[in-house]
Amino acid sequence: MGGRVVQQMNENMPARIVAILGMHRSGTSCLTGSMQDSGLFLGECHTWNKHNEKGNRENQKFVDLHDAILENNGGAWDSPPSKVIWNAEHIATAKSLLAAHAGEPNFGFKDPRALLVLDGWKQLCPNIEFVGIYRHPNAVAKSLEKRSSKSREESLTLWYRYNSVMYQEYRKKSFPILCFDDDEAVLDAKIAWAASKLGFNAKNGEGKFYTAELRHNDASGEVALPWKVRRLYRKLQKAGL
Repeated sequence: MGGRVVQQMNENMPARIVAILGMHRSGTSCLTGSMQDSGLFLGECHTWNKHNEKGNRENQKFVDLHDAILENNGGAWDSPPSKVIWNAEHIATAKSLLAAHAGEPNFGFKDPRALLVLDGWKQLCPNIEFVGIYRHPNAVAKSLEKRSSKSREESLTLWYRYNSVMYQEYRKKSFPILCFDDDEAVLDAKIAWAASKLGFNAKNGEGKFYTAELRHNDASGEVALPWKVRRLYRKLQKAGL
């Protein structure tokens, strides 16, 4: 199947690992839930919180690991360190998380923080696969202001940092990137294409994970974007589906 890569036989990790990439408040939860419906196994994950009616679909153990790595490097999700190094404890924890799902043919995880610690995952899992999603910077800024009381400037700085990593990974080796700004029908079609690219069958129609009601902010009514943010957004538009 197009784009499908299988890990070399290793009894201590799933046969295949897929990471869903994207900035906070950018549709990663909707994309992950849709991939889960299509056949990607996530293991134990959050299925509800006050900011995501259907849950952010994150495995808390992966989030905790990423937070620990960032903290150990002097940073956090909203204060990305300039350089990230995984220590022996981080590597051992990651191996343990993967070993817990060693019997799965298709295992995936989602946490926006993964973009800030991605080199470690790539070293640990050389055949790791990606699927990504982005959203207009203004919409992300509105959402982060509501959720985390971030200023517009802080949000745009974070948007640029996270999405720069995703775009750089795409340039190294292309993978499906979706746009959360698309209308529901368009996004449905792109999710189906991305799922097919990964060897899955997307669930459409009644009972599908994503509906437009899950999106609460748009990019309307905002001032112009800083030039480098605007330029990266355009690059993502060109790279995306």
